[in-house]
Amino acid sequence: MSTQTENERVRGWLTGRLPARWFEGEPEVSIDRDEILVVGTIKAPEQDGEVSAAERSAAEEGRIRQFREDTREKRIEIARELEHATRRKVAWGVQAGGTRTVFTSLSAPVMTRLRQPERQVLDTLVDAGVARSRSDALGWCVKLVAQHSESWLAELREAMAKVEDVRRAGPGGDTNVPNDKQ
Repeated sequence: MSTQTENERVRGWLTGRLPARWFEGEPEVSIDRDEILVVGTIKAPEQDGEVSAAERSAAEEGRIRQFREDTREKRIEIARELEHATRRKVAWGVQAGGTRTVFTSLSAPVMTRLRQPERQVLDTLVDAGVARSRSDALGWCVKLVAQHSESWLAELREAMAKVEDVRRAGPGGDTNVPNDKQ
């Protein structure tokens, strides 16, 4: 589990390392055990007059594609430095207007043991064509749970951060010890 201090270090490092002209404001940075996802907002294309949703979406997708191509080499360089410092993969994404695209993202295998009733849920999703495989069905279920319990998950994450702060402040919890992964 990444700690609040690790998250702050990564965000601070990115603030200093990312070119100022890339994003409008600070990028959104999501960190887990395996990956750091950096999603920045770029200026949406200006379009004259009334345009359809399809035209607006296509313009935003074009702007995102242009950003991806223009920044590829620099993003790779920054990602390599950050991956070396944190031992995590780095993924990139961009938001332009109402369009959000993640360019690269780690798909980590997760081993789990499911009993027959849980497997039957996954198999139903596969048989109904909702998912291509049990793996896809499990991912779909996780997304659905996250969507419907986001406030509870946020409370849980906040509580875990408080526990980490208490551990650091307790006996033997030196807050000045540098992170050995960086």
